Amino acid sequence: MTIPLIAGATLHPLVLPARADAADAGEFRELARVRNTVYREITGRGEDDLTPEALLPILRSRAERTTVVWVIRVDDEMVGRAVVNIPHEEGSRVAIAMIELLPKVWGRGIGSAVLPHVEAVAREHGRTVIQNWNEQQPNDGPRIDAPTGFGSVPEDHVARFLVRHGFRLEQVYRVSHLELTADALERARELLTQARAASADYRVVQWTLPTPPEHAAGYAWMKSRMSTDAPAAGLEMDEEKWDVARLVDAEQRIAEMGSTMLVTAAQHIASGELCAFSELAIGSHPEEVTHQEDTLVLREHRGHRLGLLVKSAALLAWPEIAPRSPRVITYNAEENRPMLSINEALGFTPTAYEGAWKKELT
Repeated sequence: MTIPLIAGATLHPLVLPARADAADAGEFRELARVRNTVYREITGRGEDDLTPEALLPILRSRAERTTVVWVIRVDDEMVGRAVVNIPHEEGSRVAIAMIELLPKVWGRGIGSAVLPHVEAVAREHGRTVIQNWNEQQPNDGPRIDAPTGFGSVPEDHVARFLVRHGFRLEQVYRVSHLELTADALERARELLTQARAASADYRVVQWTLPTPPEHAAGYAWMKSRMSTDAPAAGLEMDEEKWDVARLVDAEQRIAEMGSTMLVTAAQHIASGELCAFSELAIGSHPEEVTHQEDTLVLREHRGHRLGLLVKSAALLAWPEIAPRSPRVITYNAEENRPMLSINEALGFTPTAYEGAWKKELT
């Protein structure tokens, strides 16, 4: 079904192919190309690129989430996409949504015409809040401060669009990079020694996916705590329920994407409980940028430098897994000073900022 928008623009529901290389996957592969182009033009970096094979598992609906995908066209040219994720967590009020357009078609009212369709999907699923995350191009103009008191974003085209349509900036994330040099690894080695001295009651355990059975339940529990223990400012964060089955499903999806992930965890020696973890991941190409995924120290185990322990141990193990990866990228809330302090000690430097936005539907 084609949905007319304005000025020759149309919205098309996308049926995902069974495989990225299937005979009917042409439109999906074009969507992957346009997605990557949008990200490159906005961020100036290519490290967020995803192959069609890696993007497909992300866009499929799953037990814990329904995903709706549209293609946006102007005449016959694909110029963007819209995606709505509906979490299935009990009592959720939230839809996570994005409208991504090539900058060359900004300012024509296309995004404004797409937004009511996004909001309709949210309402159909009983959601009263829409949230999204946007990295914006740096500039020297006016800025919007986060209500947390930490960080700001440019008051640019993206911000003006969101504010005009009822979104409020809730939180700012710092994007940081670490070059994987010999000096960086030596610094991590020194910091690991310091962390071990402060965490004598804990040991480091590491594995590449899939998770060994003896760690699966503990790792799943820590993943569930990511949704409750990480700083969330005024965002609506559902309490996610992770068990071993959900963990296995997630790890199968990562394998389908062609990614490799190292999990570094801290284990309380006396109880055997896993109480902190950090993830490093890389896609199918050996020279890709490494992504720092989730990192968390359970609240009841904080104060023992476990965040530094797992992050420095992970960096030291990573060259054995991805020796040609040049750098690591990580995202952290600007008010998360404990984690930012660890990153800064390890040598991460800020390179960009991302705004987290929220809209209450009426």
